[in-house]
Amino acid sequence: MDTLVFGTDGWRDIIGDKFTFENVSRASQAYADYLRSQGAKTVVVGHDTRFNGDRFARRAAEVLAANGLKVYLSNGYIPTPALSFAVKHLEAGGGLMLTASHNPPPYHGFKLKGPYGGTATQAIYQAMSEPVPMISYEDVKPFHAKHHVVESFDIREAYYEALTKLVDVKQIEKVKGEIVHEAMGGAGTGWLSGFFSYAKLSKAIKDLHEHPDPMFYGVNPEPIHQNLKEAMDYMRDKSEGIVLATDGDADRLGAVLPGGVFFNSHQIFAVLLKVLHQKGVKGRVVKTFTVSRVVERLAAQLGYDVTETPVGFKYIVDAMLEGQVAIGGEESGGIGVAGHIPERDGMANSLLLLEAMAQSGKGMAELFSEIEAQVGWKHAYDRLDLHLSGNELKDAVLASLKNPLSHISNRQIESVERLDGIKLNLSGNAWLMFRASGTEPVLRIYCEAASKDEVNQILEGANAFVENVSLASV
Repeated sequence: MDTLVFGTDGWRDIIGDKFTFENVSRASQAYADYLRSQGAKTVVVGHDTRFNGDRFARRAAEVLAANGLKVYLSNGYIPTPALSFAVKHLEAGGGLMLTASHNPPPYHGFKLKGPYGGTATQAIYQAMSEPVPMISYEDVKPFHAKHHVVESFDIREAYYEALTKLVDVKQIEKVKGEIVHEAMGGAGTGWLSGFFSYAKLSKAIKDLHEHPDPMFYGVNPEPIHQNLKEAMDYMRDKSEGIVLATDGDADRLGAVLPGGVFFNSHQIFAVLLKVLHQKGVKGRVVKTFTVSRVVERLAAQLGYDVTETPVGFKYIVDAMLEGQVAIGGEESGGIGVAGHIPERDGMANSLLLLEAMAQSGKGMAELFSEIEAQVGWKHAYDRLDLHLSGNELKDAVLASLKNPLSHISNRQIESVERLDGIKLNLSGNAWLMFRASGTEPVLRIYCEAASKDEVNQILEGANAFVENVSLASV
C-alpha cells in the first residue's frame, strides 16, 4: 500500500501516482472513523478546479456516507473559505476539501476542516492520519445508492451575506481606479464578481480570467510575483486601482498595484492590522515565524500583544480557538480576522483591502509607506523555492546550519532562532531563514532586508551556501 504523508495542511500527492481514487478512499475511511469517534453525524465535502476534482470529491463523499454520516457535497467547485463557512453554517461535525491549494497543477490534496469552520488543528490531523497506514482498500466501506445519500449544497448566498457583515460594502463604491480579480484559474473564479452582484455594487470588478483552468493558465496557482506576470503587465500603465490575486483554493491573497508593482502578503497583513485597529477590533496578533518584523512592530505601536507560531495555519487556528485574536496570518498569504470564521480567506481580505482604500482615498503603496514611517522599518522581501531531486539535500543543508556560523551572505549573524526551520538574524536589520517544505522536495529560503538589492544579495549568498553543501555531499 502507498504511504500517505500528512504535512502542515493535509495530504498532497501527484494525481495518478499516489493521489488515486483508491488512496482517497483509504483517507476518507480514516476520516469517517475519526468523525464517528467524535460523535459527528454530518460532514461537508468540496473541491477546487483541479483535474477530476469533482470525481475525487464524489468518491470521498460516498465513503463518508457509507459510514453512516450525512454528507453535503458542493454542487460545483468552491473556495476553501466558503467550504469552511459551510461547515459552521450547516452545523457539521467537520469538512473535507479536495484541493492542493497553491501546489503545481499535477498535485491534488486532502484538507480537513474542524466543526468550528476553519483549518483542522494538529490534534485533528494526528488523530485522523495515524490509522491510515493500517487501512487497506478492502477496509473501505462500500457505498450503495439505495441505502446511502449524498446531498448537494450551495453555500454562496449565505457566505456572501456573512461577508456583508464583515465589511462596510458601500465604502467600496469609493475605490479609485479599476478593481481586478486574478483567481489564477482556481476555485475563486467568479466568486468576487458574484459578491459584487449580490451586494448590488455599481462599482465594477473585472475578472482577469473568467473561467476555471486545471492548468492554472500556465503557472503555479500561488499569488507571488513570479506567477503574476500577466497581472503585472495589466497594471503596468495604470495610475490607480488594484489586482487582487487569490490562490488555487482562494484562501491566500497577493496583490498587484499601479505600475505593475507586486504587493506581498507581509504588506497586506500590516494594512489589514491597521484596518482592524481603526475598526476598534481588540485581541492578540498571531503571526507565523516567517512574517515580517513590520507586523510585530506595528502591533506593538497599536497596543497589541504578539504571539509567534511555527509555519502552518493550523497553529494560528489553535490560537484563534483560544479566543481574543484580532488577526492571524502567515507569509504565504493566508490571513484570518476577527468577526469571521477561524480560517484564512482571500476573498474576505480582498474586500477589507478595498475598504481601506476607499476610506483613506489612498492606494496600497501609500498606505504601506505610512506604516513603514510609523514603525521606522523599511521592508523588502523575497523567497527562493529550491526544487530538489529528493529530501537528502534538504536535510544536509539544515544539518550544516546547525554548525556554528559567524557570517552568511557577507552579513554577520547576530542571533539564531529555531522555532520552525532555522532563522538567522543578520546585521543591518535583515534576516534569512531556511525551512524544508512539508509536502514537496523543496527547500524554502526567506529573506527580509531594507531594500530589494540587499534581499537579492543575501539570497544569492544563501543559494551559493546550498550549492556548496550539495557539492560537499556528492
